Amino acid sequence: MEKSVVKINRRIKEVLGSTTLAITARAKELQSKGIDVVNFGAGEPDFDTPDTIKQAAIKAIEGGFTKYTPSTGTIDLRKAIAAKFKKDNNLEYTPNQIAVSCGAKHSIFNLIQVLIDEGDEVLIPTPYWVSYPEMVKIAGGTNVFIQTGWDTGFKLTPAILEKHITSKSKILFINSPSNPTGVVYSKDELQDIVRICVKHQIYMISDEIYEKLIYDTDQYTSVAALGKDAYDLTITVNGVSKAFSMTGWRIGYAAGPQEIMDYVKNFQDHSTSNPTSISQAAALAALQLPDDDIIVMRDEFKKRRELMMALVEDLPEIRYIRPDGAFYLFCDVSKIGDSDVIAKKILDEVNVAVIPGSGFGAPNFIRFSFATSEERIKEGIKRIGQWIKSQSGS
Repeated sequence: MEKSVVKINRRIKEVLGSTTLAITARAKELQSKGIDVVNFGAGEPDFDTPDTIKQAAIKAIEGGFTKYTPSTGTIDLRKAIAAKFKKDNNLEYTPNQIAVSCGAKHSIFNLIQVLIDEGDEVLIPTPYWVSYPEMVKIAGGTNVFIQTGWDTGFKLTPAILEKHITSKSKILFINSPSNPTGVVYSKDELQDIVRICVKHQIYMISDEIYEKLIYDTDQYTSVAALGKDAYDLTITVNGVSKAFSMTGWRIGYAAGPQEIMDYVKNFQDHSTSNPTSISQAAALAALQLPDDDIIVMRDEFKKRRELMMALVEDLPEIRYIRPDGAFYLFCDVSKIGDSDVIAKKILDEVNVAVIPGSGFGAPNFIRFSFATSEERIKEGIKRIGQWIKSQSGS
């Protein structure tokens, strides 16, 4: 008797697994066996969630706040998010324009499902966060990758953008600070991009999850704040994962034009319903805190950035993109070989976890996270340097 063949949805069959999660899982598996792994793969702060936030969650549990909430989040949390947008970004959103979801990733997934039909094109500058193109595949959209490089500082320019726009272009992803490069767009650079999108009536999903982790300036520009035309075409995505070291709490949010957010609500009604009530209570407490803990974490990341850059500069086979934000060093390893092969060998042979650039649309690169201690950064780069020497026979 022939073995039955499971018929999987065509679009789901095309979706690739997350290289970031795969490497992280492999690193944790080795650590569970007692192997000393230096983890440069982590896409999360290594700081603990502040105690005030934890206590808010405990209080919510003890107070019985364990039932359903509105699917897009409690009114108190959405009011706090609206206040955050006003204070930090000079953006006016009503609570009804805001949808709280199970992480910023979930917020983006919802938006893609709501906005994209079969054949619609989504413009994605490279390098990109690994999940953007897979989400588009699930919705039946078409990914249009826009290559950036050293000549533009790995940023999208109006001239490059114009060349990729067609009558089917529906959405442009903007990620500033960027994962994986850490580049941050200036106000002038964003205004030039917005001008093109307004001209062609292209929606912008502005992924601002690393907004609070910027190192060389106090100025941050939110895309939707660049005038009414920008506001009407932008959906702003953020969350508490990075700024408050709350990755596992799974709270993100999106804000945008009322009609779009109404459809996001309807979609979420029939997928997850509400994000966890307890995590919402914790997120509310987080957004009401002063930025003291964030500043301490940001300053520590800045020191680690300087250390990692200095150490990598001593490896002539590698060059890196200087990160203005986030906590990654994106390194060109084309002089050594294929990034997927290198990442596997580095993990297996010297026990350092790094993320290959293929998942970010940049196969010649590897992402190092400096969300770990200075001691581990020194040890990890030392091991990588020794491994490179062993490959060259020197």
